[in-house]
Amino acid sequence: MERARTRIVVKVGSSSLTSAAGGLDAERLDALVDALAAARGRGERLVLVSSGAIAAGLAPLGLTARPADLAHQQAAASVGQGLLIARYTASFARYGIRVGQVLLTNDDVTRDGQFGNARRTLDALLAMGVLPVVNENDTVATEEIRFGDNDRLAGLVAGLVRADRLVLLSDVDGVYDADPRLPGSRRIAEVRSGAELDGLDLSSPGSGLGTGGMASKLAAARSATEAGITVLLTSASQAAEALAGRPCGTLFHARSDSGWGVADGPLEGLVDIVREVTGRPDITPDTQFHDIGGTSLQAMRICARLRTLTGIPFYPQDVFESPSLREFLAPGTEISHAA
Repeated sequence: MERARTRIVVKVGSSSLTSAAGGLDAERLDALVDALAAARGRGERLVLVSSGAIAAGLAPLGLTARPADLAHQQAAASVGQGLLIARYTASFARYGIRVGQVLLTNDDVTRDGQFGNARRTLDALLAMGVLPVVNENDTVATEEIRFGDNDRLAGLVAGLVRADRLVLLSDVDGVYDADPRLPGSRRIAEVRSGAELDGLDLSSPGSGLGTGGMASKLAAARSATEAGITVLLTSASQAAEALAGRPCGTLFHARSDSGWGVADGPLEGLVDIVREVTGRPDITPDTQFHDIGGTSLQAMRICARLRTLTGIPFYPQDVFESPSLREFLAPGTEISHAA
Protein backbone atom coordinates (compact mmCIF):
# COMPACT_ATOMS: atom_id res chain seq x y z
CA MET A 1 0.00 0.00 0.00
CA GLU A 2 1.33 3.45 -0.93
CA ARG A 3 2.19 5.64 2.04
CA ALA A 4 -0.16 8.60 2.49
CA ARG A 5 1.64 11.79 1.57
CA THR A 6 2.23 14.17 4.44
CA ARG A 7 1.41 17.81 3.84
CA ILE A 8 3.97 20.16 5.34
CA VAL A 9 3.90 23.94 5.36
CA VAL A 10 7.36 25.47 5.74
CA LYS A 11 7.80 29.12 6.64
CA VAL A 12 11.12 30.92 6.29
CA GLY A 13 11.84 34.45 7.51
CA SER A 14 13.59 37.33 5.77
CA SER A 15 16.67 37.16 7.95
CA SER A 16 17.28 33.56 6.86
CA LEU A 17 17.33 34.45 3.16
CA THR A 18 19.08 37.80 2.94
CA SER A 19 22.48 39.29 3.54
CA ALA A 20 23.19 42.03 6.05
CA ALA A 21 22.93 44.54 3.20
CA GLY A 22 19.40 43.40 2.42
CA GLY A 23 19.86 41.52 -0.86
CA LEU A 24 19.05 37.86 -1.39
CA ASP A 25 21.74 35.46 -0.23
CA ALA A 26 21.90 32.84 -3.01
CA GLU A 27 23.83 30.35 -0.92
CA ARG A 28 21.32 30.37 1.93
CA LEU A 29 18.35 30.18 -0.42
CA ASP A 30 19.89 27.26 -2.31
CA ALA A 31 20.56 25.42 0.96
CA LEU A 32 16.88 25.77 1.89
CA VAL A 33 15.82 24.52 -1.55
CA ASP A 34 18.16 21.53 -1.17
CA ALA A 35 16.36 20.54 2.05
CA LEU A 36 12.90 21.05 0.54
CA ALA A 37 13.82 19.05 -2.57
CA ALA A 38 15.02 16.17 -0.39
CA ALA A 39 11.68 16.15 1.42
CA ARG A 40 9.87 16.17 -1.91
CA GLY A 41 11.97 13.18 -2.91
CA ARG A 42 10.62 11.31 0.13
CA GLY A 43 7.08 11.91 -1.14
CA GLU A 44 6.07 14.85 1.04
CA ARG A 45 3.77 17.53 -0.32
CA LEU A 46 5.16 20.94 0.54
CA VAL A 47 3.95 24.51 0.67
CA LEU A 48 6.60 27.18 1.24
CA VAL A 49 5.61 30.43 2.93
CA SER A 50 8.53 32.72 2.20
CA SER A 51 9.26 36.18 3.48
CA GLY A 52 11.97 38.23 1.82
CA ALA A 53 10.27 40.34 -0.86
CA ILE A 54 10.73 43.67 0.88
CA ALA A 55 14.22 42.76 2.07
CA ALA A 56 15.20 41.65 -1.43
CA GLY A 57 14.03 44.94 -2.88
CA LEU A 58 16.07 47.18 -0.60
CA ALA A 59 19.46 46.98 -2.29
CA PRO A 60 18.18 47.36 -5.88
CA LEU A 61 16.35 50.53 -4.82
CA GLY A 62 19.37 51.92 -2.98
CA LEU A 63 17.69 51.64 0.42
CA THR A 64 19.81 50.81 3.44
CA ALA A 65 17.00 49.82 5.83
CA ARG A 66 13.40 48.63 5.74
CA PRO A 67 11.17 51.68 5.04
CA ALA A 68 8.92 52.82 7.84
CA ASP A 69 5.98 53.87 5.66
CA LEU A 70 3.65 51.47 3.85
CA ALA A 71 4.03 53.00 0.37
CA HIS A 72 7.81 52.52 0.29
CA GLN A 73 7.48 49.02 1.78
CA GLN A 74 5.10 48.18 -1.06
CA ALA A 75 7.49 49.63 -3.62
CA ALA A 76 10.31 47.51 -2.25
CA ALA A 77 8.04 44.45 -2.28
CA SER A 78 7.09 45.12 -5.89
CA VAL A 79 10.76 44.98 -6.93
CA GLY A 80 11.80 42.27 -4.50
CA GLN A 81 8.97 39.79 -5.07
CA GLY A 82 9.99 39.32 -8.69
CA LEU A 83 13.59 38.73 -7.68
CA LEU A 84 12.51 36.31 -4.95
CA ILE A 85 10.27 34.10 -7.09
CA ALA A 86 12.78 34.14 -9.97
CA ARG A 87 15.49 32.90 -7.64
CA TYR A 88 13.26 30.15 -6.23
CA THR A 89 12.24 29.10 -9.75
CA ALA A 90 15.87 28.78 -10.84
CA SER A 91 16.96 26.99 -7.68
CA PHE A 92 14.12 24.42 -7.68
CA ALA A 93 14.70 23.84 -11.41
CA ARG A 94 17.98 22.13 -10.44
CA TYR A 95 15.74 19.29 -9.17
CA GLY A 96 13.10 19.47 -11.87
CA ILE A 97 10.57 20.94 -9.43
CA ARG A 98 8.08 23.49 -10.66
CA VAL A 99 6.99 26.31 -8.37
CA GLY A 100 3.89 28.49 -8.40
CA GLN A 101 3.64 31.94 -6.86
CA VAL A 102 0.65 32.53 -4.57
CA LEU A 103 0.21 36.02 -3.13
CA LEU A 104 -2.47 36.39 -0.44
CA THR A 105 -4.05 39.09 1.65
CA ASN A 106 -5.78 38.61 4.98
CA ASP A 107 -9.19 38.66 3.28
CA ASP A 108 -8.19 35.71 1.09
CA VAL A 109 -7.93 33.34 4.06
CA THR A 110 -10.47 34.80 6.51
CA ARG A 111 -13.54 35.38 4.31
CA ASP A 112 -15.47 32.31 3.30
CA GLY A 113 -15.67 33.01 -0.45
CA GLN A 114 -12.01 33.88 -0.94
CA PHE A 115 -11.01 31.15 1.51
CA GLY A 116 -12.61 28.46 -0.64
CA ASN A 117 -10.97 29.78 -3.78
CA ALA A 118 -7.53 29.97 -2.17
CA ARG A 119 -7.88 26.43 -0.84
CA ARG A 120 -8.91 25.04 -4.22
CA THR A 121 -6.00 26.78 -5.93
CA LEU A 122 -3.46 25.39 -3.49
CA ASP A 123 -5.00 21.92 -3.64
CA ALA A 124 -4.82 22.00 -7.45
CA LEU A 125 -1.18 23.06 -7.42
CA LEU A 126 -0.26 20.27 -5.01
CA ALA A 127 -2.21 17.71 -7.03
CA MET A 128 -0.27 18.73 -10.16
CA GLY A 129 3.07 18.35 -8.41
CA VAL A 130 3.73 22.08 -8.13
CA LEU A 131 5.37 23.50 -5.00
CA PRO A 132 3.44 26.66 -4.03
CA VAL A 133 5.55 29.59 -2.82
CA VAL A 134 3.26 31.79 -0.72
CA ASN A 135 3.81 35.34 0.46
CA GLU A 136 1.65 38.23 1.54
CA ASN A 137 0.56 40.42 -1.35
CA ASP A 138 2.46 43.37 0.07
CA THR A 139 1.96 45.58 -2.98
CA VAL A 140 -1.81 45.86 -2.43
CA ALA A 141 -2.34 45.06 1.25
CA THR A 142 -3.43 48.02 3.36
CA GLU A 143 -2.75 48.49 7.05
CA GLU A 144 -6.27 47.24 7.79
CA ILE A 145 -5.95 43.93 5.93
CA ARG A 146 -2.30 43.01 6.44
CA PHE A 147 -1.32 39.83 8.25
CA GLY A 148 1.34 41.77 10.13
CA ASP A 149 3.92 39.02 9.73
CA ASN A 150 4.33 35.80 7.78
CA ASP A 151 4.28 33.67 10.92
CA ARG A 152 0.55 34.34 11.16
CA LEU A 153 0.15 33.77 7.42
CA ALA A 154 1.93 30.42 7.72
CA GLY A 155 -0.40 29.30 10.51
CA LEU A 156 -3.44 30.19 8.42
CA VAL A 157 -2.05 28.50 5.30
CA ALA A 158 -1.36 25.35 7.32
CA GLY A 159 -5.02 25.22 8.24
CA LEU A 160 -6.05 26.14 4.71
CA VAL A 161 -4.29 23.14 3.14
CA ARG A 162 -5.06 20.82 6.07
CA ALA A 163 -1.37 20.35 6.80
CA ASP A 164 -0.02 17.62 9.03
CA ARG A 165 2.97 19.73 10.09
CA LEU A 166 4.06 23.35 10.17
CA VAL A 167 7.80 24.05 10.23
CA LEU A 168 8.81 27.59 11.24
CA LEU A 169 12.38 28.36 10.17
CA SER A 170 14.07 31.35 11.75
CA ASP A 171 17.45 32.68 12.82
CA VAL A 172 17.06 30.99 16.22
CA ASP A 173 17.01 27.24 16.78
CA GLY A 174 14.03 27.07 19.12
CA VAL A 175 12.39 28.55 22.19
CA TYR A 176 14.68 29.21 25.15
CA ASP A 177 13.87 29.69 28.81
CA ALA A 178 15.92 32.91 28.72
CA ASP A 179 17.69 35.09 26.18
CA PRO A 180 19.65 32.49 24.14
CA ARG A 181 22.63 34.86 24.08
CA LEU A 182 22.96 34.58 27.85
CA PRO A 183 25.06 31.86 29.49
CA GLY A 184 23.00 29.08 31.01
CA SER A 185 19.93 29.58 28.82
CA ARG A 186 18.26 26.32 27.86
CA ARG A 187 16.41 25.36 24.71
CA ILE A 188 12.95 23.94 25.35
CA ALA A 189 12.66 20.73 23.34
CA GLU A 190 8.91 20.14 23.59
CA VAL A 191 5.80 22.14 24.41
CA ARG A 192 2.52 20.38 25.14
CA SER A 193 0.51 23.38 26.36
CA GLY A 194 0.81 27.15 26.42
CA ALA A 195 1.02 27.05 30.21
CA GLU A 196 4.54 25.61 29.92
CA LEU A 197 5.72 28.95 28.47
CA ASP A 198 4.17 31.15 31.15
CA GLY A 199 6.67 33.55 32.65
CA LEU A 200 9.11 33.52 29.73
CA ASP A 201 10.30 36.83 28.32
CA LEU A 202 9.29 36.75 24.65
CA SER A 203 9.59 40.45 23.95
CA SER A 204 12.85 40.39 21.98
CA PRO A 205 12.40 41.90 18.49
CA GLY A 206 13.23 40.31 15.15
CA SER A 207 16.24 41.05 13.01
CA GLY A 208 14.93 44.31 11.60
CA LEU A 209 14.62 42.92 8.07
CA GLY A 210 11.31 41.23 8.83
CA THR A 211 8.35 41.98 11.08
CA GLY A 212 8.13 38.89 13.26
CA GLY A 213 9.67 38.00 16.58
CA MET A 214 9.39 35.09 18.97
CA ALA A 215 5.98 36.25 20.16
CA SER A 216 4.53 36.08 16.63
CA LYS A 217 6.01 32.61 16.10
CA LEU A 218 4.45 31.33 19.30
CA ALA A 219 1.11 32.86 18.32
CA ALA A 220 1.30 31.01 14.99
CA ALA A 221 2.25 27.79 16.79
CA ARG A 222 -0.69 28.13 19.14
CA SER A 223 -3.12 28.75 16.27
CA ALA A 224 -1.85 25.73 14.33
CA THR A 225 -1.73 23.32 17.28
CA GLU A 226 -5.29 24.27 18.23
CA ALA A 227 -6.24 23.23 14.69
CA GLY A 228 -4.61 19.82 15.22
CA ILE A 229 -1.33 20.60 13.44
CA THR A 230 2.08 19.72 14.89
CA VAL A 231 4.55 22.63 14.80
CA LEU A 232 8.34 22.66 14.82
CA LEU A 233 10.29 25.87 15.39
CA THR A 234 13.98 25.75 14.51
CA SER A 235 16.70 27.57 12.59
CA ALA A 236 16.88 27.67 8.80
CA SER A 237 20.29 26.00 9.00
CA GLN A 238 18.52 22.91 10.42
CA ALA A 239 15.87 22.74 7.70
CA ALA A 240 17.09 19.35 6.45
CA GLU A 241 16.96 17.83 9.93
CA ALA A 242 13.55 19.35 10.62
CA LEU A 243 11.99 18.05 7.41
CA ALA A 244 13.53 14.60 7.90
CA GLY A 245 11.95 14.34 11.34
CA ARG A 246 15.22 14.34 13.25
CA PRO A 247 15.25 15.91 16.73
CA CYS A 248 15.92 19.64 16.62
CA GLY A 249 14.35 22.92 17.64
CA THR A 250 11.20 23.14 19.74
CA LEU A 251 8.34 20.77 18.97
CA PHE A 252 4.79 21.97 19.72
CA HIS A 253 2.42 19.03 20.03
CA ALA A 254 -0.97 19.29 18.34
CA ARG A 255 -3.89 19.67 20.67
CA SER A 256 -5.58 16.36 21.42
CA ASP A 257 -8.79 16.17 23.40
CA SER A 258 -9.93 13.03 25.17
CA GLY A 259 -13.46 13.12 23.79
CA TRP A 260 -16.26 15.27 22.44
CA GLY A 261 -19.81 14.78 23.51
CA VAL A 262 -19.67 11.00 23.24
CA ALA A 263 -22.23 10.53 25.97
CA ASP A 264 -24.58 13.17 24.55
CA GLY A 265 -24.13 12.36 20.87
CA PRO A 266 -22.25 13.93 17.98
CA LEU A 267 -24.53 16.95 17.49
CA GLU A 268 -24.23 18.10 21.10
CA GLY A 269 -20.49 17.50 20.90
CA LEU A 270 -20.25 19.64 17.77
CA VAL A 271 -22.19 22.45 19.42
CA ASP A 272 -19.85 22.34 22.40
CA ILE A 273 -16.82 22.60 20.12
CA VAL A 274 -18.28 25.54 18.18
CA ARG A 275 -19.13 27.32 21.42
CA GLU A 276 -15.60 26.86 22.71
CA VAL A 277 -13.85 27.93 19.48
CA THR A 278 -16.05 30.98 18.85
CA GLY A 279 -16.57 32.03 22.46
CA ARG A 280 -20.34 32.11 21.83
CA PRO A 281 -22.26 30.23 24.57
CA ASP A 282 -25.58 31.05 22.86
CA ILE A 283 -25.00 28.70 19.91
CA THR A 284 -27.61 25.99 19.35
CA PRO A 285 -27.93 23.09 16.87
CA ASP A 286 -30.07 25.35 14.66
CA THR A 287 -27.47 28.12 14.47
CA GLN A 288 -25.96 28.90 11.06
CA PHE A 289 -22.22 29.48 11.38
CA HIS A 290 -22.25 32.32 8.88
CA ASP A 291 -24.94 34.20 10.84
CA ILE A 292 -22.80 34.45 13.98
CA GLY A 293 -19.93 36.06 12.08
CA GLY A 294 -17.73 32.99 12.35
CA THR A 295 -14.38 33.26 10.61
CA SER A 296 -12.63 30.85 8.28
CA LEU A 297 -9.88 30.34 10.86
CA GLN A 298 -12.49 29.30 13.42
CA ALA A 299 -14.07 26.95 10.89
CA MET A 300 -10.66 25.39 10.24
CA ARG A 301 -10.16 24.84 13.97
CA ILE A 302 -13.59 23.26 14.33
CA CYS A 303 -13.01 20.86 11.44
CA ALA A 304 -9.50 20.00 12.57
CA ARG A 305 -10.84 19.18 16.05
CA LEU A 306 -13.51 16.96 14.56
CA ARG A 307 -10.99 15.22 12.33
CA THR A 308 -8.62 14.61 15.25
CA LEU A 309 -11.32 13.25 17.51
CA THR A 310 -13.39 11.19 15.08
CA GLY A 311 -11.03 10.32 12.24
CA ILE A 312 -13.57 11.72 9.76
CA PRO A 313 -12.57 14.55 7.38
CA PHE A 314 -14.70 17.68 7.71
CA TYR A 315 -14.15 20.81 5.61
CA PRO A 316 -14.46 24.48 6.60
CA GLN A 317 -16.44 25.44 3.50
CA ASP A 318 -19.14 22.95 4.53
CA VAL A 319 -19.46 24.73 7.88
CA PHE A 320 -20.28 27.99 6.10
CA GLU A 321 -22.60 26.49 3.48
CA SER A 322 -24.74 24.36 5.80
CA PRO A 323 -28.11 25.89 6.81
CA SER A 324 -27.33 24.98 10.43
CA LEU A 325 -24.96 22.96 12.56
CA ARG A 326 -27.59 20.21 12.56
CA GLU A 327 -27.50 19.96 8.74
CA PHE A 328 -23.69 20.23 8.75
CA LEU A 329 -23.50 16.77 10.34
CA ALA A 330 -26.11 15.46 7.88
CA PRO A 331 -29.08 13.58 9.36
CA GLY A 332 -28.37 9.90 9.79
CA THR A 333 -24.59 10.24 9.56
CA GLU A 334 -22.91 7.78 11.90
CA ILE A 335 -20.00 9.36 13.77
CA SER A 336 -17.99 7.16 16.05
CA HIS A 337 -15.42 8.39 18.52
CA ALA A 338 -11.87 7.69 17.32
CA ALA A 339 -9.72 5.87 19.82
